[in-house]
Amino acid sequence: MAKDRPGADARPWHHTARGFRNPPGSPAHTVDAREYWRFVWRRIVRAQAAPVAPDGHVVERAEVARGLGLHAARDALTWLGHASFLLTLGGKRVLLDPYLGEFASPVRGFGPRRFVAPAVAAEALPPIDLMIVSHNHFDHLCAPTVESFPHKARCHVVVPLGLGRFFRRRGYGRVSELDWHQHHELDGLRVTALPAVHWSRRGMFDRNRTLWASFAIEGAGRKVWFAGDTGYGEVFGELGRRYGPFDAALLPIGAYEPRPIMRRHHATPEEAVRIGREMGARTLVAMHWGTIVLTDEDPFEPPERFRAAAAAQGVPEAAAWVMRIGETRLLGSGWPANA
Repeated sequence: MAKDRPGADARPWHHTARGFRNPPGSPAHTVDAREYWRFVWRRIVRAQAAPVAPDGHVVERAEVARGLGLHAARDALTWLGHASFLLTLGGKRVLLDPYLGEFASPVRGFGPRRFVAPAVAAEALPPIDLMIVSHNHFDHLCAPTVESFPHKARCHVVVPLGLGRFFRRRGYGRVSELDWHQHHELDGLRVTALPAVHWSRRGMFDRNRTLWASFAIEGAGRKVWFAGDTGYGEVFGELGRRYGPFDAALLPIGAYEPRPIMRRHHATPEEAVRIGREMGARTLVAMHWGTIVLTDEDPFEPPERFRAAAAAQGVPEAAAWVMRIGETRLLGSGWPANA
């Protein structure tokens, strides 16, 4: 594969002297600076204009609790909001991209703010065996969530290269950093870090200093692919042939406008469906929408476009999941099997 070609100094393709870069065939950087700063100004001006979520977008707390109870004895998937999920495979509970805080920024009270509450507070989560984080952006890696998490002693954390220190400084003793195509195994669960088309930054001077990744999660005879956050790129066809097929792909469908700026980092709903199909996924699960406003599109446009794209690309309606925040679906022998 092209991304495995070492450079002149024997580094993998995606390693650079100052950090990391996207796989070959990813969208190029072509953004006009004035257009970018106009976009930033729009987001600042509109930051406090919270949309109104439609009825049924978030399930009742009692239903959330019942759904979380299913994880005690069954393989299941719960959408906690945005890109955060609780996944159980083979009796192991996995927490994905734990953003359960209020703001997606380094400063409380400033920046993007959730317009719906998380399905559950970090302190109320059931015991977690494994936490997987795709990259260091604030809407995927939330410091208040990580700090208030009650299961640090038992939980093993798997992150891309460079993010281990973040967790060790916050009291986590079992942390594994993975490069693309490396894996970690935990009592029958196998987690492999794979490429994504994105970037990283958490401060003013650390752009792309830590790696970003998607993850293949295998256990109990099933395979789930968690995209994390990604734009579309040529790499997914290669990954599907090498690592697929998958029972399900958790796919980001929001934060895609304006396209000249976002195409390098965020897929449209149509591209998300294409990515899922190229990865060989039987079930496509929408995420990264309906929780926080990051970009210019209507926050409730993505699921409609996702459903239409799935139908247009030959995905059966039952295999294109648009979950409610807090909803749990059982992953039975006849996947998918709704709770």
